[in-house]
Amino acid sequence: MTPRRTAAPPEFPTSSVVARPAARTTNEDVRQQNLAAVLQLVHGAGATSRSEIGASTGLNRSTVTGLVQELLDLQLVCETAVKPTGRVGRPSLGVAAEDRVVALSVTADPLAVSVALVGLGGAVHSRVRHDLARPPSPRRFAQVAASLVAGMRADIDRHYRLIGAGVAVPGLVDHGGTVVLSPSLGWRREHMAHRLTDALGMEVTVGNDASVGAMAETRFGIGRGIDNVLYLSGSMNGIGGGLVLDGALLRGTSGFAGEFGHTVVNTSGALCSCGRRGCLQVEVHPAKVLALLGRRGLDEDELDIELGLVRDPVILAEVARQVDVLSVALTNFVNAFAPEMVVLSGYLGVLLATSRERLSAAVRIHPVGAEGRTVRLERAHMRSHLMQIAPAELAFEPLLNDPVARAPRF
Repeated sequence: MTPRRTAAPPEFPTSSVVARPAARTTNEDVRQQNLAAVLQLVHGAGATSRSEIGASTGLNRSTVTGLVQELLDLQLVCETAVKPTGRVGRPSLGVAAEDRVVALSVTADPLAVSVALVGLGGAVHSRVRHDLARPPSPRRFAQVAASLVAGMRADIDRHYRLIGAGVAVPGLVDHGGTVVLSPSLGWRREHMAHRLTDALGMEVTVGNDASVGAMAETRFGIGRGIDNVLYLSGSMNGIGGGLVLDGALLRGTSGFAGEFGHTVVNTSGALCSCGRRGCLQVEVHPAKVLALLGRRGLDEDELDIELGLVRDPVILAEVARQVDVLSVALTNFVNAFAPEMVVLSGYLGVLLATSRERLSAAVRIHPVGAEGRTVRLERAHMRSHLMQIAPAELAFEPLLNDPVARAPRF
């Protein structure tokens, strides 16, 4: 594949709500939009009958038949058995995304580089991880990623059609794939999309890890089918998020929207990497709880178990303090954006599991006009699987928006 240097993150439609056909100027434009609508549907929803495609897109039966055939000819979808919904009957012939069309999902972490091979439809075919003793320099990160991909190349060339790579970075990433600032990695003004395009020899798109996590969770997870979702994720790297409003991921100027972790919740609190005091991500952080537990490196599921068993009043008091701070922040976010659903991931999902009643009450009772609306507070469903899939969505997006122009060729 010829390397391409255009790597700006695309605008994402809502993950599970299919882009309905809109008025266009030519028949070719209408056809392109309709093909995208069908491919987006089967990518997010899985195997789908032709009648369900018609009901979801508003297209008539003959149009759906023609579009599906074109996507079959492009080898972007395949036919598979689909059981009738809500009734007994023999399976019918449905349509699913072709999972041999793949993208690489690369994740940057201060102590590891991970690469997953992900098919259309979200299937993870393989995954490799290289642990690090310290945060990598941009050059070292590119070298490790290239080495991991090289080890997968023979299998990819033999069995799959690769369209490119997506990279998730904890930090500020602009539209051009430049990492403006990543405190946990120690990167500043690094042109990572260009560096990785050269290192991997393919088109590479770089995005903020929380934003791509929001996209994947609303495409494949608990937020599927919801037009307005606030997604917040917490980890050792801090707190980030994404906001889907009326079906589109909010990007903001230069792509920096969603930095919810830098919302000040305590003006006399601890110093944050941004230079201010009392940001949400320093007031609500797993390090304090892990230190009290005397543990290091617990994953989300392990921390769930630990906090479910703990009876130490000091630990319980720290968890309660963080939950109270988080509840205030959530109330402010709900007042500002009026989402239908708030999804908490990572460490914030752990806090929800320990204190669902407290956090749910804050989201339900305190927002302005709470009596006239319902806000669902949910834990992300994809857990550790999320960041295996999410970065690949950056690479898939151009294909999902224009299947004919972007379909990989044999």
